[in-house]
Amino acid sequence: MKYLIIGLGNIGDEYRDTRHNIGFMVLDAFAKASNIVFENKRYGATATMRLKNKELVLLKPSTYMNLSGNAVRYYMQLHKIPLERVLIIVDDLALPFGTIRLKQKGSDAGHNGLKHIAQTLGTQQYSRLRFGLGNDFPRGGQIDFVLDKFPKDQLEQMPPLFERTEEIIKSFVLSGVTITMNQFNTRK
Repeated sequence: MKYLIIGLGNIGDEYRDTRHNIGFMVLDAFAKASNIVFENKRYGATATMRLKNKELVLLKPSTYMNLSGNAVRYYMQLHKIPLERVLIIVDDLALPFGTIRLKQKGSDAGHNGLKHIAQTLGTQQYSRLRFGLGNDFPRGGQIDFVLDKFPKDQLEQMPPLFERTEEIIKSFVLSGVTITMNQFNTRK
């Protein structure tokens, strides 16, 4: 049984360690902890791993954020992975920094990557792991905020947050979205 785990972000050195690239950062940490390496392929960098009797396909799209749906659809079709076994890791301005929430479905909340995925797949009924960035920016400063790098104090807080996202991803695969939401969304 295969699962597709997608971390959203933008390719290129100018976007490395920016808030909008937290999906890439989460998958990089997950791959490092699992001792696997990404390879550049069509529409993105991928890595595969086994978790008990499940196969995980990790994907960092190379389509840029606003066209993420193209990579998601391509890998869903390539590996014949149904929507209920897809997890999108995404930044979220509505959550305080470091808050991590799993949702089974929902709106794009103005996020261009999620918007394109919903348009491409024709549905918003996919699971997403939302990584809170906070909203400490002036009115109209949203784009600059998400494209800015994380400050040093927040980068220092990342290792335990990455461990938590790893636990959530593994639980999503092994236990399903409902059990995982009940277990992890209530913890601080």
